[in-house]
Amino acid sequence: MAISAAKAGFSVTAIDAFGDRDLRAVADVIVARGRHGSRYSPVQAAALAASVSADLVAYTSSFENYPAAVLELSNGRQLLGNPPRVLERVRNPLELSRVLRRHALPAPLSRKSAPAEAGDSSVRWLLKSRRSGGGNGVQAWRPGTPVPRGRYLQERISGAPGSLIMACNGKSAVVLGLTRQLVGEPELGARDFQYCGSLLLRCAGPGFPCQDELFRRCGDLANVVAREFELVGLNGIDFIADQNTPYLIEVNPRFSASMELVQRAQGISMFDVHFEACHGRLPLITPSTPNTYGKAIVFARRSVTVPPASLWEAVDLADLPHPGERIEKGHPICTVFAEAQTPQRCREQLLERAAAVYRCVERRLKRAS
Repeated sequence: MAISAAKAGFSVTAIDAFGDRDLRAVADVIVARGRHGSRYSPVQAAALAASVSADLVAYTSSFENYPAAVLELSNGRQLLGNPPRVLERVRNPLELSRVLRRHALPAPLSRKSAPAEAGDSSVRWLLKSRRSGGGNGVQAWRPGTPVPRGRYLQERISGAPGSLIMACNGKSAVVLGLTRQLVGEPELGARDFQYCGSLLLRCAGPGFPCQDELFRRCGDLANVVAREFELVGLNGIDFIADQNTPYLIEVNPRFSASMELVQRAQGISMFDVHFEACHGRLPLITPSTPNTYGKAIVFARRSVTVPPASLWEAVDLADLPHPGERIEKGHPICTVFAEAQTPQRCREQLLERAAAVYRCVERRLKRAS
């Protein structure tokens, strides 16, 4: 998002967990690190923002799960994005499910407690955190076990994972792209339900079965969600596609990971689109690309030390760590990109480029051993 804002002509200060090299090339960077090895948090980032002089502020993952941090972040500044009252509603899975069912839109069942023993045993459940993000911590629920505080159950839907990219003005939405998500890919060091990339599809492409009808239904879904929750700016919807039916899994009410693919495909600044939509002006963009554009997050399969930049930047990369930086197993190394005529070939290219990153960083590990 910072790179996109710089592309649109804004002067940017970024508060970030990593302080990657390509971020530092376009923004002043404050690296937020938790005390005693604790994880970065939006609460900590919002506190650090108090010292930054800026007229505007925007946020990314996972501020949507911390409305109080968004309130603090926006103190004395114009907020470009959804305010706390919107986040509290749209990130409540039970409220979201109620709204969708009121409009006769498909949605998985959600509940905050374990079903009774006499319940429908044919329903498979996932145990998820109310402060979820990137599929982390999602697991199959075992019948008879309690639902811990801060977690909930969501019906597990069979199908293909995808996401919808949209610009909203509080009343309606414009769909900017449809993506097929990469989830739990072992070739990328991911597991289970962990998000690890996206493929931005052509509207009539082969990414999903019945994709034309799926796209139309996604447009209906986007407009209902935008209007009912008064969403503004750029937003995303994660769904599971069962043939031509999108089952909404969650709303990401902020700038999300797949949006940079639209920027690459369209040659525009998505932050500029976000800014305009927050002021009620929706873009005139046709969500169609001649090719499939893809990105994949490369997670460390073992703890590694980043090699000199010249050894591993022969492919299209982003989120670049610093030479000599230590990256622990399971943490992201970088992001790779690809463009191809079909989703299958695009995915293959992403995996090939991820393999090249692994060869480089793991070769250095073997030499050190």
